[in-house]
Amino acid sequence: MTDWTDPETFSAALDLVETREKGNYFEDFTEGATIEHAPGLRLTRSGNETWMAQTLNHDPAHWRTDAARARGFDDPPIHPDYLLASVMGPSVEDLSEKGGYFLGRDGVRFHRHGVPPGTELRVESTVEATRTSSSRPEYGIVTWETRGIDADDGETLVSYERTNMLPRREPAATDGGRSESADESPPGDESTPALPETFVTPEGGAFEDFRRAFDEAADRDAAVAYRHERGRTMDAVTVAALPLATLNTARQHHNAEAMRDSPSGEPVAYGDVTRSTALGHARSDERTYRELAFDDERFHDFVTAGDTVFAFTRVLDADGSSGPSRAGEVTFEHVAFTGDERPVYSGTRRALIDRVDASETTTDTQTTTHL
Repeated sequence: MTDWTDPETFSAALDLVETREKGNYFEDFTEGATIEHAPGLRLTRSGNETWMAQTLNHDPAHWRTDAARARGFDDPPIHPDYLLASVMGPSVEDLSEKGGYFLGRDGVRFHRHGVPPGTELRVESTVEATRTSSSRPEYGIVTWETRGIDADDGETLVSYERTNMLPRREPAATDGGRSESADESPPGDESTPALPETFVTPEGGAFEDFRRAFDEAADRDAAVAYRHERGRTMDAVTVAALPLATLNTARQHHNAEAMRDSPSGEPVAYGDVTRSTALGHARSDERTYRELAFDDERFHDFVTAGDTVFAFTRVLDADGSSGPSRAGEVTFEHVAFTGDERPVYSGTRRALIDRVDASETTTDTQTTTHL
């Protein structure tokens, strides 16, 4: 009788059996096809609060009833970062579990504000485009539009477009052209770029502070840009637990054996955890009223346990002509970077920022000069 647990016998059996694979190859995707992802999360208050706590997103409107009601909600709503990650997670098994480079995400839009805990999600993706990689014949490139839908009423809550390289079953012939990696710059002058002479830092976190700093930088060799003091060192919770809690099954985040021979040599953090952590640092220096949109999101390098994530912000615009009377719209560019100053995420963000209350006063901006 065979002893299947005898080490030599079991090792021989492993060499003979086939592996039941997970995920899809590039050839499995057809433009125009829609995929309904089988798993779907029920957005819970505990999951929401765990995500916010671990990524330092401490906006009281998502924690306390009084702050939520002052923002116009009956109860604390689901944080938009947790909502986005909870939509991305269930799509991974069907779209990108095979691995490959995450080339970016664009057009993140929140279609309903104030999503309550208890909302059940349905997630679906449509294949927008497929193409051959010009530089890596073993990969193809797929773009999907993904939608997170309220399973109860069918309303889209959040949508976005993302692009990944995916492994092919059979390598394709290519012309050996440029690399499509997300962090590769176009050819050109590789000398150190000229920086503005002056950097303007908003004194406070209200809309008027951003507007005044932006006006001060206008028509000068200046930029409104600053770094945030807080950092968050990645650990087992942020690298493995948070993505698994959003049904993200990508082996990169929890399978050390699979990652042993990868460039990182170990599991890497879920990009949305890195992103949310950097945004949490930025929001701690703002009076954020509501998130509107994210565009041109790129993940430039991997983050592993022990790396500390910091954030840098540049203000691109401050428009007081739209939005509710209590807030003005600010456009930011955010960059997440590690302690060794490696950029790991970048993206643009539009958010409504609370105005200063009538009883409050503002002070002058601070400036620093680049030498």
